[in-house]
Amino acid sequence: MTDLFRAKKYVVAADLGTTSTKTLVIDRDGRVLASNSIEYPLYTPTPDRAEQNPLEIFAAVVRGIRDVVAKAGIAGSEVLCVSFSSAMHSLIAVDRELNPLTPCITWADNRSVDYVAPLKNEWNGLEIYRNTGTPIHPMSPLLKLIWLNRHEPELVGRTYKFIGIKEFVFAKLFGQFVIDYSLASATGLFNLRKLDWDEEALRVAGVSKEKLSEPVSTTHIMQGLTSAYSSEMGLPSDTPFVVGASDGVLANLGTGAFEPGVYAVSIGTSGAVRGTVNEPLTDPQGRLFCYSLKEDFWVVGGAINNGGIMFRWVRDQLATQEAEEGRRRGMDPYDYLTELAEQVAPGSDGLLFLPLLAGERAPYWNANARGVFFGLSLFHEKKHMIRAVLEGVVYRIHSVALALEELGGQTKEIRASGGFARSPFWRQIMADTLGTPVTVPDSIESSGLGAAQLGLLALGEIRDFSSIHDWVRSTVRHEPNAANHAVYRELTSIYSSVYHQLKDQFDAIAAFQKKHVGGI
Repeated sequence: MTDLFRAKKYVVAADLGTTSTKTLVIDRDGRVLASNSIEYPLYTPTPDRAEQNPLEIFAAVVRGIRDVVAKAGIAGSEVLCVSFSSAMHSLIAVDRELNPLTPCITWADNRSVDYVAPLKNEWNGLEIYRNTGTPIHPMSPLLKLIWLNRHEPELVGRTYKFIGIKEFVFAKLFGQFVIDYSLASATGLFNLRKLDWDEEALRVAGVSKEKLSEPVSTTHIMQGLTSAYSSEMGLPSDTPFVVGASDGVLANLGTGAFEPGVYAVSIGTSGAVRGTVNEPLTDPQGRLFCYSLKEDFWVVGGAINNGGIMFRWVRDQLATQEAEEGRRRGMDPYDYLTELAEQVAPGSDGLLFLPLLAGERAPYWNANARGVFFGLSLFHEKKHMIRAVLEGVVYRIHSVALALEELGGQTKEIRASGGFARSPFWRQIMADTLGTPVTVPDSIESSGLGAAQLGLLALGEIRDFSSIHDWVRSTVRHEPNAANHAVYRELTSIYSSVYHQLKDQFDAIAAFQKKHVGGI
């Protein structure tokens, strides 16, 4: 290694999320020198659609890298590499000139729900799941492609490539279509054991290999930025860009959640519970995903649709006056709403909230599920509703953890990351509900830390991921409160019963919405 290369001290991690792109500057010892976040809209023109503008996200990536390097006060020449994390399951149709023919169809988009049952029951869906590790659900690009072939055949015919948002970014920067094994394993189209596109899944989706990107290792390096983007980001044109992996598997890496019974829980816009195994493992009931980080590092778990986005919904739709009061007091609105929720006893005095506003993934995989307040009475105030929403998200995490325990063993510890980990109150609710200690690293941007480790591995700077344990400095530990756990254990049983009794009604109201709301 040359002295010049050794002089490059910093990794830039770019994490492409659903509501924002976060960029970090991280040194070789895992210290975060600077962070930056750029938000963008999630467009929901009808109840079953959730889309983004890929050009807005690309602009956020370019600007975010430039801004975080400037904020860290380092020179672009000191950047060792840029390594990427990305949200999963997105799909964009593009032409040969990389013009988007569709918006970025996100994981939260449910337009293909009508094809779930046929795929499961008639089109060999369970076998496809066993081969690909992606549960059968509208989040999956497999289902999105089935929908496009049946509803937009002319558009499909004009499409040069079907790609995800990170593929779009790399194609813009380098003119090549590549997808890492990690994101490929979240498409429902990728064979986990062959590490290549699955022929049966492609047949059902109605797409050929030629219309997809080339699968590559998560440590694949690309170089040769155009002068325009090199200048705009403030980086030398030969700066290595590591393709990276999905945000979910990198969150496990970034929290050091490797050991049996140690599970990573992240709640950002959505949420997930994940454990690690050393070879592909799928759930006999099809409830859990299995995604790749490296050939000997796989992440098994389940994702929920409705995580931190529920708190945003509370802020914007239920508690606008309270949020404004928080601002007048010079507080973050979320902190003020949390203070209100803390005034309510655990269990919200018998008020339950099923946070299913965007349908649901694990372990129900029910895109028709809808949100419900249950137990609401004249006694309850808005502060009860706020706390019930926070508790409801944790109930969803709890149901996934129970399914994961069947494959991975009893939960011993939860490593928390994502936006919710900023809230001691929300973290304690999780410890009390699961009856398990919750620890929080000193940096909650676990996907970014994981991306940085992957970048160092790609460049041969480290031999394996063992050094992540030196990076992960758990500074807070929440022990479960026995009395609160007893309350939550009773309520989670009622919560589960309410969901199962409403399954048929969810289908009915979803059909009504599809027929009457938004002209769909």
